[in-house]
Amino acid sequence: MHEYPITQQIIRIASDQAKENDARSVTRITLVVGEYSGFISDSIQMYFDLISKGTLCEGAVLEVEYIKAKWRCPACNIDFVRQPLSFACPECGQDGEPTNTGKEFYVKSIEIET
Repeated sequence: MHEYPITQQIIRIASDQAKENDARSVTRITLVVGEYSGFISDSIQMYFDLISKGTLCEGAVLEVEYIKAKWRCPACNIDFVRQPLSFACPECGQDGEPTNTGKEFYVKSIEIET
């Protein structure tokens, strides 16, 4: 349910950019969503389709770039994508530590029609 207010904010950001550029509409919004961001892209899409009606974003394509979470091995100092049910480094087997990669959530780009 927390996707609803964030989707409202995405529409607000895109609409404001369109207005600032005297655009007729927003045609595409690209989001970056990390695996551990806590947001579900399908839910954002569902809310976007509902609440963009009657706005400059109505009919826009919502594109999501999905970022896999990465872990860092404290021994090897390499980043890796962990395997299911394992935290082990693929190089040495030591348990990795979470990094910030995969926590991303932001609007990467907005395309408008003038």
